[in-house]
Amino acid sequence: MNQKNNKRLIKIIVSFLLVVISYLCRFDQELYNNILYVIAYLIVGFDIVLKAVKNIFRGKIFDENFLMTVATLGAFCIGELEEAVAVMLFYQVGELFQSYAVDKSRKSVANLMDIRPDYANVCREEETLRVDPDEVNVGEIILVKPGEKIPLDGVVVEGESMLNTKSLTGEAIPRKVTVNDEVLSGCINNDGILRIKVRKEFEESTVSKILDLVENASSRKSKSENFISRFAKYYTPIVVIIAILLAVIPSFVIKDAVFSDWLYRALSFLVVSCPCALVISIPLSFFGGIGAASKMGVLIKGSNYLEALASSEIIVCDKTGTLTEGVFKVQKIEATLCSDDDLLRYASYAESFSNHPISLSLKQAYDKEINEKLVTETEEISGKGVKAVVNGKTVLVGNEKLMEQYNIKFQKSNEIGTIVYVAINNEFAGMILIADKIKEDSYKAINLFKSNHIEKIVMLTGDRENISKDVADTLHLDEYHAELLPQDKVSWVEKLMVQKLPNRKLIFVGDGINDAPVLALSDIGVAMGGLGSDAAIEAADIVIMTDELSKIASSIKISKKTMRIVRENIVFAIAVKIGVLVLSAFGIASMWAAVFADVGVSVLAIINALRVLRIKE
Repeated sequence: MNQKNNKRLIKIIVSFLLVVISYLCRFDQELYNNILYVIAYLIVGFDIVLKAVKNIFRGKIFDENFLMTVATLGAFCIGELEEAVAVMLFYQVGELFQSYAVDKSRKSVANLMDIRPDYANVCREEETLRVDPDEVNVGEIILVKPGEKIPLDGVVVEGESMLNTKSLTGEAIPRKVTVNDEVLSGCINNDGILRIKVRKEFEESTVSKILDLVENASSRKSKSENFISRFAKYYTPIVVIIAILLAVIPSFVIKDAVFSDWLYRALSFLVVSCPCALVISIPLSFFGGIGAASKMGVLIKGSNYLEALASSEIIVCDKTGTLTEGVFKVQKIEATLCSDDDLLRYASYAESFSNHPISLSLKQAYDKEINEKLVTETEEISGKGVKAVVNGKTVLVGNEKLMEQYNIKFQKSNEIGTIVYVAINNEFAGMILIADKIKEDSYKAINLFKSNHIEKIVMLTGDRENISKDVADTLHLDEYHAELLPQDKVSWVEKLMVQKLPNRKLIFVGDGINDAPVLALSDIGVAMGGLGSDAAIEAADIVIMTDELSKIASSIKISKKTMRIVRENIVFAIAVKIGVLVLSAFGIASMWAAVFADVGVSVLAIINALRVLRIKE
């Protein structure tokens, strides 16, 4: 419990003891009882009265402090001192509980986002200095020891280690990094010592951007929050006017009406009128929803986007890096003249002097040291492949055109992807399939989308028709469009936006810089934050740090539960308030009931709002 809450608790206890003493002792002179009640009231209620006075001078009149002050001072005026103190006590107990609940929600998110590094060990002039992360320049070398947080984004230049990325991505499994691997700020170095070359200044680093996203998420209000703000603005002055009329008019209209009775009813009416439950619990529900999503590695930039997720109807995905891994690898080897290992070895040696993506994929799959002395007479044949002499044997590696140029009789493959044909000494030796691989998570994601009643799942990609069709068929997508330029994707998203129902939303998921325009255009833009480009992450409304498409389904689940809790709180709070307002007006409900309707409903609504933090994947 924080210091502010401790002080509030002490005030409540002291004031309560004074009330108990007054009640048990019942002094002969009523003056002593009244003095005790006044002291108890000042202890527990002075700060509320002071706030009310200050807010009046600031132009903020109709808030809960004003209502509680008017109601309790009015109770003093009609001789109900005991009830005035009790009302203020009950109200402060409710405020204490509310403050504790809000702190718990904020701590949950703060602990999750406790990734801000305190310092950086920078290597300067043959010594290591501990400095503030924002004092480190791009290009400098930083030293990260075991147990320390990586303070800035960079590339490993020396050492290897296992990184704990849980606070950043939500993933519990440590990730191995070695020389030339990119590392993100906010990760914790588990074991080895790493030397990292800084790529970005602290303000542009991943940890800084994430903290900024979470801290500013509440600035983009949802429709529900905007509704409550407008509701409170007009509602509170109206009930104050009604309370005044309730206190004054009956004395002139109703025969034998006692002014003090109707004043008491009006004061009770004022206490219950405060819309605290709505004003506090609705933003807290959205804050909790954003926190729950953050625990799963999903950063939602505002409560308006969290609310919009619940109305999702169409999901549009990019292919490469979103549905697929985005890394071209050797997927299949079919040798006819030698073993599969020998075929890959000959192909890798022949391609060893090339930096073409296909060459890099072959060498990565071979994953052994290449003796360049064994490779002679290399020749790159534009648009077809390479020819080289490997250990005395002539090796051809390339596409169909290369085989046809050298009159090699080969067996054409119908595999989807990039086919590399290999010939050794003018004899067909086999084929190697290089292709992007569908993410295992993509199968899970599509099934979850359909179970969440997403009406249409569409893929838009710049890749070739046959590859795109294969991915779409394999994942059972509703629709796909291939060989698109960035402007074509924009056109297709505009067409799909027209197809959805008026109050429903379209989500676009992408990771490349060419996806930035579409991310900005769609109702909800989702970027893959792990491998995605900076431009895509900036343009997106939601960032998935784990690059898992299924996290969108988890976020939709969180959104739907958040909205259900918001609706429950709105209906519950308004229903109870209207009921007690009517009872107060007719003199049936006492001020105690009025306080329960105000503070009690607020507490129950807050407890309900905190349920969203317990959502699990």
